[in-house]
Amino acid sequence: MSKEIFKPIECGQTLPINNIHAVSVSMPNIQDVIDYEKQTPEILEKIKSGYPRFILHPYLKKLALFIKDKYKVSDDFEVVLLSSKKAVELISDKYFIHNKIEVNEAFGVILVQKGTSQLQKVLMYIQHVGCNLSSRLAEKYLFDIGVITCLHKEKLEDKKLAKDIIVNTLAKAYNQPSKNVCLAPSGMNAIYSIVRGLNSIQNHNGRNILVQFGWLYLDTMNIVNHHYQQSKIFPDILNLDLLEDYLKIEGNKVSAIITEMPTNPLLKTVDIKRLRALCDEYNIPLVIDTTFATPFNLDLEEYADIFVESLTKFACGNADVLMGAIILNKRHNLSHICVEFFKHCEPVYIKDMQRLAIEIKDYEKRVKKISTNTKLLVEYFKKCSYIKDIYYCLNDENKANYSQTMRDDNSLTGIVSLTFTKPFKEVYDQLNFAKGPSLGTEFTLLMPYTYLAHWDLIQSKKGNEFLKEIGLPIDLLRISVGVENIDEIINEFKRLED
Repeated sequence: MSKEIFKPIECGQTLPINNIHAVSVSMPNIQDVIDYEKQTPEILEKIKSGYPRFILHPYLKKLALFIKDKYKVSDDFEVVLLSSKKAVELISDKYFIHNKIEVNEAFGVILVQKGTSQLQKVLMYIQHVGCNLSSRLAEKYLFDIGVITCLHKEKLEDKKLAKDIIVNTLAKAYNQPSKNVCLAPSGMNAIYSIVRGLNSIQNHNGRNILVQFGWLYLDTMNIVNHHYQQSKIFPDILNLDLLEDYLKIEGNKVSAIITEMPTNPLLKTVDIKRLRALCDEYNIPLVIDTTFATPFNLDLEEYADIFVESLTKFACGNADVLMGAIILNKRHNLSHICVEFFKHCEPVYIKDMQRLAIEIKDYEKRVKKISTNTKLLVEYFKKCSYIKDIYYCLNDENKANYSQTMRDDNSLTGIVSLTFTKPFKEVYDQLNFAKGPSLGTEFTLLMPYTYLAHWDLIQSKKGNEFLKEIGLPIDLLRISVGVENIDEIINEFKRLED
């Protein structure tokens, strides 16, 4: 029966299937993942789209070609599209780019000379900062000029209501006033705006060190490295002693502490009460990325000064909208300077808001169903001989920390990471779930996390040693649990028992 529910999805198919605005892409075999990381011509023929910050959307490619022709841009230059003219100024100033052609569009356009290292730097910077142009905006533009003949059919909320629905849903979930919520075109752009805000505010106070507590998501660390004078990383989120010793010496220089709760992908949680006490002692703002937890699983209101969430994940649930949010905690009195944290966010395209406004209505219901499924799936995994290690929020070393903030006894973040006693390729290739980047989807989604996030470290002995040092297994499978019937999910995993 499970084979009728979960079927193989060909490499390069969008996830969700046949959705031009999908933010994930199918990589059903581990060799597909390896070929993608090596950028082999064969895999590039198959994978036309993927996570928008990493793979240029086909509509953006079409639009860039149209813009190039429209403004008669020389072949010596690559046309790069951005979410706004403000983003053009940001990147132009950083990389000393000056368009010699006047471009009159509602979005940002920069011309980057080909045959230089500058283009790759610019594209990486856009990836980290999250100022990509919306695929829906590109779609509308191309449709209006006749380059494409139809628009993707999807359910959309009324334009006048969309933003308020999203903001009010988040405000209620986090128990904050709506004026304390700001939307961004991606979670990374939200983090970028927070980091820039902290930089401008805290530097006036002589605080110029941003502490990253835990081994955070790769692009979060890249943003900090790009935009902060100094940063300090504490990879082990369970070791607060090291942080406390550091703060005794440098506490008055620390501008903020940023962490994830729980961490990606090992689901570790800090002793949040102790961390909050340290922040209070040294008057340090605490920024928490709650994407994994969601406001419906963990109650962090009395701990965080600033929340940041990738709405692309559980809030969307369908992996077809790229968006993020900043939520300021009224309890910690940052409202009077909210503009400093919000002003660096890029604009969010209205049609993206219209789509998310539909999806976010089921946010709480979706999270609770996923949480229940996760709990039952973990109980099954505990009995499996083919599993070596299970990483989830209530494993022994984490139980006390996670329990401090649980909404109720059934709250379990919808992510489980595993290592296996069997060869990783055998496990990964055999399962028929959707397999690709991202998480938080209503459909169960698997990702070979270390392969896709840290391929560079896998390739060298030194990198392998570093992964071992931070406790991140190479052959780690991250499971984003879906809302399907839990018996069907378990039955699919039972195929590994053979």
